[in-house]
Amino acid sequence: MTEVRPEYNESFEGMLKRFNRKVQLDGVIREARRRSRFEKPLTRRKRKETATRRAAIKAARRVTTRR
Repeated sequence: MTEVRPEYNESFEGMLKRFNRKVQLDGVIREARRRSRFEKPLTRRKRKETATRRAAIKAARRVTTRR
């Protein structure tokens, strides 16, 4: 549960901005969208494998460009 307490002499807009930033960093909206519909285990596994492969390629590219 994301919670934001008002700081001294803070406007509502400032507090709302801090709340939105905190929700984005916590990944609440992303998680809610992901859980909004059922995903088959095979589909989930393939998506994770693709993400892992993409991350490995990106890391390899980063290593080769540093030299």
